[in-house]
Amino acid sequence: MHTRTTRLSLMMLAGLAVAFVAACSPRIATRGNAPEPEVLEQIIVGQSTKGDVTDLLGSPSSVAAFDENVWLYISRRTETIAFLAPDVVEQKVILVSFDAANRVDILSEYDLEDGKPVIPTDRITPTAGKEITVLQQLFGNLGRFSETK
Repeated sequence: MHTRTTRLSLMMLAGLAVAFVAACSPRIATRGNAPEPEVLEQIIVGQSTKGDVTDLLGSPSSVAAFDENVWLYISRRTETIAFLAPDVVEQKVILVSFDAANRVDILSEYDLEDGKPVIPTDRITPTAGKEITVLQQLFGNLGRFSETK
């Protein structure tokens, strides 16, 4: 009976060890469009058109907010360990800019090292008007009726 209990304890301990190791292995997630270097070499600055770029790379991940002639192809690979926040392991941004004739004007590649951190500010944007309490909001319009036509 004692060996059976010991064997069962060892099996449970082994199962816990396997679960622990499995929980610590990173989960890898890849998102976005990461074109191969051979495909990017087919895009020729000054000759390739928007149609050529779309045929080779597909539709862009994003179009610049203030210039529809700037296309961005963004890819990112992250690793997540257990319950921790994901870490960005690899990031690539391909920028394709077109001139007035819809031909490629600029073709640039950016990596994770080229990125700059954005630090949000903790300032509060002031709003117009005066601050009033909840009771003032509820009872402020009592007696103010007007005819609507």
